Amino acid sequence: MFTINPFSELSELIPAYVQQGYVIAMAILVIGGTVIDTLHKKSAKWFFINAKDAQKRATRKIESSEKLVIAAQTGMSEVLTSSEFSSKRRRLSHLFSMYGFVLFVATTAIMIFFFPGTNASTPAIWPILWHLGALMLAFGGYWFWFFIRVDVAAEGRTWYHLVKADMFILSLLAMVTFGLIWSYMQATNVAGWEQLFLGLFIFASTILFAGVLWSKFAHMFFKPAAAYQKRITKADGSAENLPTITRDDPEQQERHSMELLKDAPMDMGLGIKRERPNHY
Repeated sequence: MFTINPFSELSELIPAYVQQGYVIAMAILVIGGTVIDTLHKKSAKWFFINAKDAQKRATRKIESSEKLVIAAQTGMSEVLTSSEFSSKRRRLSHLFSMYGFVLFVATTAIMIFFFPGTNASTPAIWPILWHLGALMLAFGGYWFWFFIRVDVAAEGRTWYHLVKADMFILSLLAMVTFGLIWSYMQATNVAGWEQLFLGLFIFASTILFAGVLWSKFAHMFFKPAAAYQKRITKADGSAENLPTITRDDPEQQERHSMELLKDAPMDMGLGIKRERPNHY
């Protein structure tokens, strides 16, 4: 199972060129959905307007070399390691899901385009990575769905309480789950069930990639740009029009309206982080 290219075996039922056309169609749907989502929400327009306003408030000019360093820091921190998550559990779940998804999609494209047809000799590394990516994605996704979601972990709702925003994670989990089951059924030659789970795998994949406009899929493209812009505003002094002095600064302490808090210690305890918010 783990060393067999499932798409090569699939060529007996669905020709390689049809598989390749489907992958291209899904890529077009993702790009088109992202562009429409950006235009509909006007997020790109707001992003550029906000960037221009930030330049007007900047207290120092950033050179091109420094911008490259900031871009590299953004890629290493917010993109590759998801450092914006303060919760270790949430961060690990996200990293498993993210890298599993990238591995799963990339190896799918490689096996379909570079090793098409039943006569193709696929190196074992690609099916192994495909199954590894699927398992990573399933682990991170189900961990999030059952144990980390805010409305389940903090608000006491059941894991099967669904809203429109859940379409992304549910179609993602359905795709990888049905994909793994289909691969197993194919490897064990279980007649009938193989075609059933293949159909469910294709259906879930189509919902995932065609539903970009109604899911949070598009945020994966906008998020790096937003993280980069946030670092730029800190570096040039515009600071998103927020105060730049901290509470321990004498000037800031004098501005406080409550005498009691002017000399308050900087470390005032864990506050809301003292215990998990599960009082329901």
